[in-house]
Amino acid sequence: MKSFLALLETMRLYQWIKNLLVFAPLVFAEKLIEFEAAGRAMLAFVSFGLVASAIYLMNDLLDVERDRQHPEKCKRPLPSGRLARPLAQSASLVLVAGGLALAYIGGFLIWPLVYWVINIAYSLRLKHMVVLDAMCIAIGFLLRVYAGGEAIGVPVSPWLTLCTFFVALLLAFAKRRHELSLLGEESTGHRQSLRDYSVAYLDQMIAPLGAMTVLAYAAYTVSPATIAHFGPNLVFTVPFVVFGIFRYLYLVHQRSEGGNPTKLLLKDLQLLINTFAWFGVSVWVVYGKG
Repeated sequence: MKSFLALLETMRLYQWIKNLLVFAPLVFAEKLIEFEAAGRAMLAFVSFGLVASAIYLMNDLLDVERDRQHPEKCKRPLPSGRLARPLAQSASLVLVAGGLALAYIGGFLIWPLVYWVINIAYSLRLKHMVVLDAMCIAIGFLLRVYAGGEAIGVPVSPWLTLCTFFVALLLAFAKRRHELSLLGEESTGHRQSLRDYSVAYLDQMIAPLGAMTVLAYAAYTVSPATIAHFGPNLVFTVPFVVFGIFRYLYLVHQRSEGGNPTKLLLKDLQLLINTFAWFGVSVWVVYGKG
């Protein structure tokens, strides 16, 4: 039982929250209440969850020695010895096979397959290359969105692509900033790319990405195509996006958070309430036509 619980912990099931992005095309294509479309989107959600958990296992296997030197990651099941390597290796193979099989059945195999390949490259090399490491993370978010779109047979809008990419880059750079601040002089020994980062440089990336996310989303809400399709009231969701970005930046800069955006969302009540409020108002506007 202890090994099973350690395996579940290493699979990072809480990180499946990121896979909710597969439902974005479903919501904005006004198919949220269509049973078949919702079922196909759920298939994409589970598929990406299985593949992502397989990647977490693989990454922890590759980084086990480095993680033993990390003040926080040393507590993970593999570095601490609570999870045996053979079990982690077998589980990773089973999970990725299951996730890709579901994607094949659903007709969107290309997206989780590309996600898996990119993350293999990331784990082996790209995570040690400055900027490219953050780009890989951002692309992973985009692939989730495109899988959700293909699963239900609708194209992903350029606006959704831009907003997702900008906010994902913001989260990735904030994560690197947290690692750099936490590890200090020992950061270069844990991750090679941190040698080429500095807090000042990362702050120069984070600030404009926050602004670009807000501007891209605001421009989407007032674009002629959006108003023609949903009405003029989607603009009232902009304050929620602004607050979410500002609150996140406050937590990154003033509270030294940002190392794990998913856990941060779950534990920060203001961020969580704001996210639900944004979703609720968005659904009301989209399905009520403002």
